[in-house]
Amino acid sequence: MNLKTALLEQKIELPDNFFHNIQKYKEHLFKWNKIHNLTGAKDEKTIDEFIYDSIFPITFLPKCKNLLDIGTGAGFPGLILAMGLPNTEVTLVEPLAKRASFLQFIKADLGLDNVKVVKKKVEEMESEIFDLVTSRAVVDTNMLLKLSKNFRNEHSKLLFYKGERVYDEVPHDLKHKIIKTQNRHYLLIGDDI
Repeated sequence: MNLKTALLEQKIELPDNFFHNIQKYKEHLFKWNKIHNLTGAKDEKTIDEFIYDSIFPITFLPKCKNLLDIGTGAGFPGLILAMGLPNTEVTLVEPLAKRASFLQFIKADLGLDNVKVVKKKVEEMESEIFDLVTSRAVVDTNMLLKLSKNFRNEHSKLLFYKGERVYDEVPHDLKHKIIKTQNRHYLLIGDDI
């Protein structure tokens, strides 16, 4: 997959510096990953798939002024969303020191003023309301609903990056929509979905 072509085919509106920033991010990720094992993805094709997967929701997400990404890891999806949404304040929560350090380094190196890195478990954070809460491959939906309860209100949306088992995880009374792509099921939750 050619990342740039794939994103342009989706007509995703991205900032002028997005692909430059993505290239720098990938270069740093490969260097850091050799020493710190930040992600299991070791080749460019897999990293490009992760980036595409992270940024695709821009095609259907409503505008938001701030978002919280639970368990950002090496930057998926929160850091990638931050690069694609420069007018959104993005808080990346990552408890592992080596990953949080990498995220902080990328923030500084790319001048991502809209990014805040929090090296904690989300359960240890002060309560704060976000327009959007995201998470990719951290835990099941019920646990994510519990972990996010101090960070959302009735107007907040939740976006969980899931696999095919998402259908087994969604409570029947939950207002939601599942957006399906070839490799991903995006679970979008909110009262006005």
